Amino acid sequence: MNNFLLYTITIVLLLVSYFKDKKKTFQALKKAWRSFENILPEFLGVIMLVGILLSVLNPPVISKIIGKESGWFGVILAGIVGAITLIPGFVAFPTAAMLLQNGAGYMQIGAFVSALMMVGVVTMPVETRYFGKKLTLLRNILAFLFSFIVAYIIGKVVGGL
Repeated sequence: MNNFLLYTITIVLLLVSYFKDKKKTFQALKKAWRSFENILPEFLGVIMLVGILLSVLNPPVISKIIGKESGWFGVILAGIVGAITLIPGFVAFPTAAMLLQNGAGYMQIGAFVSALMMVGVVTMPVETRYFGKKLTLLRNILAFLFSFIVAYIIGKVVGGL
């Protein structure tokens, strides 16, 4: 439903733009298409890498490594796996629930999902191209550290510490 709403709003605003100024609307669409063409090869590479990672790192293997008893070692490992894996949010949260059902710990899943959503090791080449190396590294390092803060807070709240 949310996607339908976003697409509807986008189409309505595109039509408003078209009726306001046809020439600028077509220029914007052409510019957007060129940007899409430039990023497409890198994006396809990222998708292929993600497919390979997901086939190797299936839920039973991950839950065995990041179980409740793994402690901070499992939290760090989960953070690293989350940082190098690229999964969209609508797949990440059901995956986290499945991992919890297979014996993963709450702290480990907290670090995994936080790093998964905030750290972009796989997407660093694309991000570096647009934001620069220094900003990309700083953002990713801070996001990675924050994922451990999230795991610690979850451990305190849920009692996993």
